[in-house]
Amino acid sequence: MKELSKIEEILLVAIWRLKDQAYGVRIRRHVSRVLGKDITYGNLYSALHQLTAKKFVLQADGPPGVSSRRGRPRIYYTVSPAGLEALQNARELNRKLWLGLTALALNKD
Repeated sequence: MKELSKIEEILLVAIWRLKDQAYGVRIRRHVSRVLGKDITYGNLYSALHQLTAKKFVLQADGPPGVSSRRGRPRIYYTVSPAGLEALQNARELNRKLWLGLTALALNKD
């Protein structure tokens, strides 16, 4: 089982949520809103490249006539079956990690 980095997990969830609107700018906007801070395009596309290499996401060019990249079609992303399995494994790992902890008590000395 390949484990996901936190950014990979966040991006997979974002792609899954965005469904047929999961392309670079939309993904970045969604993730930035959720995290409360901007993610750079470099970090975004680096992580998307890793997810593609791991076969956790699939890429497809957008339909003709829908372009915003100087005449080139948008690249849309979808979560593959292997990506869904990786997300389920990540969720289960997080559940086990937090099992029995109902609240965090931070000791400020």
